[in-house]
Amino acid sequence: MKPTFWQRFTAPFVEPYARYQHADILHAIRLGVAVLIALLLNEFTHLPHGEWTTITVFVILGLLQYQGAIYTKAKERILGTLLGVVVGLSFLWLIQDTGHWLWLYYGLIGIISGIIGYVAVKQLGYIGLLTGITMLMIVSSPDHSNIAQDGLYRAFNILLGAGVAVAATLILPLKSTLMWRFLLASNLETCSNLYAGVGNHIDAEVLVPKPFKYSKATSSASIIYPKSSSVPDTPVNKSLVKALQKINKRLLAVRPHIAATASESGIEKETLETIQRTHRNIIGTIDLLLSAAPRLANIEIDDENHILLIHYQHELTQAMQHMAAVLRSPNDEVFQPITRIAVSEYPSVENLGFEWQGYFWLTQTLQLQLQRLSDLLQTTKPQWFAASGLRYQRREQRRIEHKGSETDLHL
Repeated sequence: MKPTFWQRFTAPFVEPYARYQHADILHAIRLGVAVLIALLLNEFTHLPHGEWTTITVFVILGLLQYQGAIYTKAKERILGTLLGVVVGLSFLWLIQDTGHWLWLYYGLIGIISGIIGYVAVKQLGYIGLLTGITMLMIVSSPDHSNIAQDGLYRAFNILLGAGVAVAATLILPLKSTLMWRFLLASNLETCSNLYAGVGNHIDAEVLVPKPFKYSKATSSASIIYPKSSSVPDTPVNKSLVKALQKINKRLLAVRPHIAATASESGIEKETLETIQRTHRNIIGTIDLLLSAAPRLANIEIDDENHILLIHYQHELTQAMQHMAAVLRSPNDEVFQPITRIAVSEYPSVENLGFEWQGYFWLTQTLQLQLQRLSDLLQTTKPQWFAASGLRYQRREQRRIEHKGSETDLHL
């Protein structure tokens, strides 16, 4: 059943998967609402230096869309501000008897600033930077006449702004864990579709040497052959190039979510980096397979190994689709073994020509990479599944039951 206009309009506000597809627009709406709330707070409280509330909201939310990253940024800003207040007040208490020795006052500020800068570079990072900034808000005036009104009020407004930013994440929440799942699932699904098309190059026609002919009806992209040869070595499929560009774009989009997903789910960052590296290797192997397949169009292969290869590729294609479905699913499903086929059990493969042996080796490499990714995802599933939120799971289950199918989740 085709969704109504109202369902399409409200989907980004109520459905997490649709929210992922419109994340940029929803982020803009949420940032605008958060800044408006901060301005209204300033209007009602009339706190001195209230502009720091809105500045903090923009600093935390401006470039960050997802809850894990926002919470990390807010935590760093709160800790840096509190440490700066402690350091600033402690400094004023220690030098209260220096009298008019301004050279000593400024000298100590320089020394402490240097120490904070060293620690920030070595370990604290953004927290250290904010510690120094907050300290200077408090100690920069040697007469100390307006410390409470200036430095401490600014620090309080920064804390207030951080609270508003964190509260704003509850407005149309965007979880990095969900985005990480959806991006990985989309790439696996696209890779399976591309890999399924490899069979067009090595179908039954390969048994009879003839000039390569691209006959896939579903593709409108033109294939360009080198003018110097009547039998092409590497046809250039424009639609394939665009598909690979989209895959690589999503691969890069996963990177900013790794730290936030680790924060939300509790998965070790090194484990997520391993998943990302395996993800990248799978894309590279499929790219090599797609490049190698057209060259095999005129190289003979016996019936037995040809049938084996077709079944092998079919199972790997199904495995990628299954992994994508489990990643998207709101249910607690299990990743299945990649394939039952073991190339080592078919000694006839060793008698093939060099080109076909290389192609089988690449296919076997893809199998091992997919199995490694599947094992990593299954091992970490309790964590990333729980971090996705019970609200997401229940909402998606209700939506699937209501529509009678899994629709855009492609399960």
